[in-house]
Amino acid sequence: MFKRLMIAGASVAMLAAASPSLAAGPCRDAHGKFVACPAKAAPAKPARCKDAKGKFVKCGTAGAKPA
Repeated sequence: MFKRLMIAGASVAMLAAASPSLAAGPCRDAHGKFVACPAKAAPAKPARCKDAKGKFVKCGTAGAKPA
């Protein structure tokens, strides 16, 4: 009896864990129709600047150019 209960509990737990990944599927509009998903924005890279000698400096300093 205990073994069957444990198997049933494990099955329910695995289904509950899988359901969010199924919901994150194709994109839908307000009417429930499938539409193309918007492209994900690339993460912004932190700006790095170099001075005239080629050393990394803060971008606000005089003579600094983006690298």
